[in-house]
Amino acid sequence: MAHVTMIHGIGQKPEEAALLGIWRRALAGGPQGTRIDLGAKGVSSSMVYWADVLYPAPDPNVAAHESTDDLEALESDVDHIGQTITVDEAADPEWLARLAGRLLLQDPALDEPGDSLNSTSDVEERFPLPWALKQRFLAAFLRDVHHYLFNVSWTPRPGETYRVQQEIRRRFLEKIAAGAEKGRPHVVLSHSMGTVIAYDCLMRVPDCPGVDALVTLGSPLGIDEVQDKLTPGWTRLDGFPSQKVGGEWVNIYDRLDVVAALDPVLANDFRRGGLEVVRDIHEHNNGLWRHSLRKYFEGPMLRTELKSLLRI
Repeated sequence: MAHVTMIHGIGQKPEEAALLGIWRRALAGGPQGTRIDLGAKGVSSSMVYWADVLYPAPDPNVAAHESTDDLEALESDVDHIGQTITVDEAADPEWLARLAGRLLLQDPALDEPGDSLNSTSDVEERFPLPWALKQRFLAAFLRDVHHYLFNVSWTPRPGETYRVQQEIRRRFLEKIAAGAEKGRPHVVLSHSMGTVIAYDCLMRVPDCPGVDALVTLGSPLGIDEVQDKLTPGWTRLDGFPSQKVGGEWVNIYDRLDVVAALDPVLANDFRRGGLEVVRDIHEHNNGLWRHSLRKYFEGPMLRTELKSLLRI
């Protein structure tokens, strides 16, 4: 039978088994007729868990990650983020300042070394979110994506130090290899920062096993600054990971998802031999916090596509 390898996004998470349970229950919930009960369908699953590479301890409050209340879900995501990063701490200060300016809609003063990405700014809000919460979330996203793309040495707990990209790549390859033994089709289901990790490994790590399909949800892969750090490997004309993804790449986004919104459409940036092959699908998530994994998992578009890819 089929297997799904899942990979999460930023923030402190419950421990691995609990997080996998949250994802499986989110797929199995919602309206009758659209639910995907992986167990009932005989579909096995695993989680590429990397939160402990950047965060000191699992979040014991599992219930907070299953909330269906918009503000509670948003505040939970923000409450469970890690440290942010200042420009002068960055491996490439110009890169971080440029990306921060676009994501956070900051003023040019952020370019000055030592300025914190947590400072507030009286700018026009593009998304229907509390400004301070959105800013804190995106500042944490900047820290995580920076540490991964630049392979920063990080000590989340005393006595444990990782090269972030190197360690997360190792875990991804381990889970993909194990998943390949479970069954086919083998689908990678990724969210947020997890989409960057999945793409990086499938495109740029020669030893990564192949999979049958890739699903990206709320992805920042369309952002120029992210793409710049996916070279060598990525090119706009031939950025599809053809050697490792045997079937489709389905990218699902909401236009008001704060992580994906700068450039949510990926087909034009990840072509195969110059042809647009990624299937970009707009999923209209309801409510305030559009980046929520639960919102994507409850969406009819995601569920239709996943059922088709898993052949269930």
